[in-house]
Formats: sequence, structure tokens, C-alpha cells
Amino acid sequence: METVGSYEAKTHLPKLLERIAKGEQITITKHGVPVAMLVPMEPSKKKDLQAVIEELKGFNKGQTTGGMTIKTMVEEGRR
Repeated sequence: METVGSYEAKTHLPKLLERIAKGEQITITKHGVPVAMLVPMEPSKKKDLQAVIEELKGFNKGQTTGGMTIKTMVEEGRR
């Protein structure tokens, strides 16, 4: 793992980010003392669209408005 000073990190941030994106890890120091570490992000895990739709449908089951119309709920919310 490479170490760079804070001034160098500030000056060369775009190049450092390219290296990070390729999997490298870089420690940033201030006056020789490690203060931060640049590491690549873990890829985000996207949910399957159909699974999300089913989740929303499941949430909707059993939910009621208590017999109120949307218009009534809006008007109640304005009070």
C-alpha cells in the first residue's frame, strides 16, 4: 500500500482516484502521520426490479385509509 502526503494527495487527486478505481489502496499522511485511507468502493448490489415490485405489493396488502378518501386525507392534513 502506497503512502502520500496530504499536499500531494490534493495536488494529484484525479490521478490517485484513477488508481483507486483500479483497486489500489493509498494512505494519506499529514506530517508523516497517517490520517486517511483511500480505498475502492464495493460495487453496489442492485435489487431485481421484479423483487422490488413484489415488496411494494406486499407492503400495500392490509394497508387501509380507514374509509377516508384521498381528498379527505389531504384536507385533514391542511388543518
